[in-house]
Amino acid sequence: MASTETSAQDAVPLRKSGAGDGGDGQQQDDRHDLSGLEAGLDALETVQVRRAPVWELLVKRVLPPLSAIVLVLVVWQLAVWGGVADPTKLPSPHAVGRALTDRWNEGDLFSIIWTSVERGLLGFLAALAIGTPLGLLVARVPFVRAAIGPILSGLQSLPSVAWVPAAVIWLGINDSAMYAVILLGAVPSIANGLVSGIDQVPPLYLRAGRTIGATGLRGAWYILLPAALPGYVAGLKQGWAFSWRSLMAAELIASSPDLGVGLGRYLENMREGSDMAGVFLGILLILFVGIAIDQIIFSPLERWVLRSRGLTAGSRR
Repeated sequence: MASTETSAQDAVPLRKSGAGDGGDGQQQDDRHDLSGLEAGLDALETVQVRRAPVWELLVKRVLPPLSAIVLVLVVWQLAVWGGVADPTKLPSPHAVGRALTDRWNEGDLFSIIWTSVERGLLGFLAALAIGTPLGLLVARVPFVRAAIGPILSGLQSLPSVAWVPAAVIWLGINDSAMYAVILLGAVPSIANGLVSGIDQVPPLYLRAGRTIGATGLRGAWYILLPAALPGYVAGLKQGWAFSWRSLMAAELIASSPDLGVGLGRYLENMREGSDMAGVFLGILLILFVGIAIDQIIFSPLERWVLRSRGLTAGSRR
């Protein structure tokens, strides 16, 4: 009987010892799991910046557009050789290149381009200065949104060329008419882009801003605009597109020695002279400037905004 009790008492510590060893092992496994989870989260949060080699940049960014240009030129030349249209209506790439060389030799190529680019950029900056506060006002004041919100949407859909006759009558055939047409075309796009971006800002951001005292203009500068930046940048890109198209429409219609010769005026002069090579050159120059401004200014800005929010693959490398 005594031996039985002794053996039972000895068995209890043995079971307790085993349970303790199992608990320590489980705790160690949990610690290993937590440390592994923390390491994984740290790896996700760590942004590894890798400088791409030159050949990789060439393959990814230079080769695709060059391939597209070559393809267009080949199809264009094949259409000329195939007699798709009369040579007086469809000039060859060589004829357009010769027209470009003539303008270069005349020394007025850059003057023609810069006349339009300067007007477009100055008009866009003026539209930016007007459209940004207007967009903030429409987005944050319900009465203003109800009053002029539909008008802005209507103006955005109105062709810019419709404003040219009115601007010429009001202001005369001068630079003021050109800038007025640019403003009427670009301001609604910039304002509506900002309104759309602000509408997508989570209300929690605004409440957090009010908690730390960011109200009024401070709240707009430190909370609303940074949070609405993706929509705002999209509005800026569209605003530039409207600025450039509005300017080309105004230069095509309005003609005066005081205005000089911009791309739109050059295009119209070539049409009046039935110079199709010059017409094609004007079209290509207008297209080139639009693409160049987008690639130099707006595309890097858009990539920076998206990358800063972790919305592009480049931010997760």
